[in-house]
Amino acid sequence: MASPKSSTRPNQENQEPQFQDFFPTMAGKLGGEGLIEELCKGFELLMDKDKGVITFESLRRNASTVLGLGDLTDDDVRCMINEGDFDRDGALNQMEFCVLMFRLSPELMEASRCVVTEVIEEEFSDYSNRH
Repeated sequence: MASPKSSTRPNQENQEPQFQDFFPTMAGKLGGEGLIEELCKGFELLMDKDKGVITFESLRRNASTVLGLGDLTDDDVRCMINEGDFDRDGALNQMEFCVLMFRLSPELMEASRCVVTEVIEEEFSDYSNRH
C-alpha cells in the first residue's frame, strides 16, 4: 500500500510513479490473521454501507476523506475499481479487495508464489512416493 503522502503520479522531474510498499511490513508485524483483519477493516472504510461493496462513488468519496488521495481523477478511481473487479459487476466485494491488495504488493506476490510452489512440489513428491 502506498503512503498517502507519497505521490503515485509522475511529475515533470520524475517521470516514473513512486510507490512505497508498506504491505510486507504490515504482514510481518500483524501475521496472516491480523493482516486479513486489517484488510477487512480497510474494506469497510471504503465500501458503500448500503450496498456492502466498494463502488465508484464510495471509493471516490472515501479516497479523499479516508485515504487522503483527493487528487484522484474519475479515471483513476475507475482504473482502481477495474483492476480488482474480477466478476465485472462494477464494484469490489471484500474478497476482490483483499486479492487486489495482495496483487498490488510485488514482494508479497513473490512470497506467495514461493509458498504455493513449495506446497505443489511437496504434494507432487508425496503423490509420487505413494504411487
